[in-house]
Amino acid sequence: MKLDIKLWIGASAIALLSLGGTASAQECPRGDLDERFCDADGDLIADIPSDPADQIDPDTLIFAYTPVEDPAVYATAWSDFLEHLEAETGKKVVFFPVQNNAAQIEAMRSGRLHIAGFNTGSNPLAVNCAGFRPFTIMASKDGNFGYEMEIITYPGSGIESVEDIKGGQLAFTSPTSNSGFKAPSAILKGDFDLLPERDFEPVFSGKHDNSILGVANKDYMAASIANSVKSRMISRDVIKEEDVITIYKSQTFPTTGFGVVYNLKPELQEKIRNAFFNFEWEGTTLEAEFSKSNEGQFLEMTYQEFWEVIRKIDAANGVSYACE
Repeated sequence: MKLDIKLWIGASAIALLSLGGTASAQECPRGDLDERFCDADGDLIADIPSDPADQIDPDTLIFAYTPVEDPAVYATAWSDFLEHLEAETGKKVVFFPVQNNAAQIEAMRSGRLHIAGFNTGSNPLAVNCAGFRPFTIMASKDGNFGYEMEIITYPGSGIESVEDIKGGQLAFTSPTSNSGFKAPSAILKGDFDLLPERDFEPVFSGKHDNSILGVANKDYMAASIANSVKSRMISRDVIKEEDVITIYKSQTFPTTGFGVVYNLKPELQEKIRNAFFNFEWEGTTLEAEFSKSNEGQFLEMTYQEFWEVIRKIDAANGVSYACE
């Protein structure tokens, strides 16, 4: 299956193009990164600019969390951590409530976003096109991490297996979402020979909570979602566990990747990094929200290793990210 999807982000278009595109002339090693970036060490993320004149040290740091649900929920959830981040960096930190993945990526790409948590599927696009340098994910206190993609339906829908989706409708979230689009697309094609348009009608809800609520309220017959979002919605009594039925559960994928924009001064990047790893979760607003999905610490990671499976899913879908 060849995907032909374009995400229009501000004035620029970031297109998902078929594999095999011709690389432009390179002044430095960069692999799949945009021409603005270099990757001399081969770790697949943008290097910090070597010239101090190209580095930035803003008085106010802007932070955004992936818009998997209502941003208002997370402004409160992140409040204690952002206070900690202010103390560690000596900077004012502002929470930026983004409404969609495209807006979040464009904000970093245009220099208006400094620290972020991008959802699993958006990490490659943010890395390649916006200079995102992820270094940590959330994990449980015993070090386990990740989530699964689930395909859900509601009781009495008549859908008892993935094959029953044929001839019906399936709700995705957004084209940049791993569990909300990319992983199910690859799995439905590879394991079940089911293709959108040919075998079922694809629709896009915009967010995981929209898809989950849509199934619970019988607006969608089925949807592909991240089960970590479902768990938190059940814990908050947004839906009841019995409102939805899981008919497919995937392997475990890495969850939201957190990091910084590439051109912050190295010493500032180090302070931000330390703030994540020395944050004490117990009794905080962050623990109150994310303990609902069994998360209780920031775990160090590398994009090169942890996102390998996501890059393979992109390849299985016949697409790679290119920036325009």
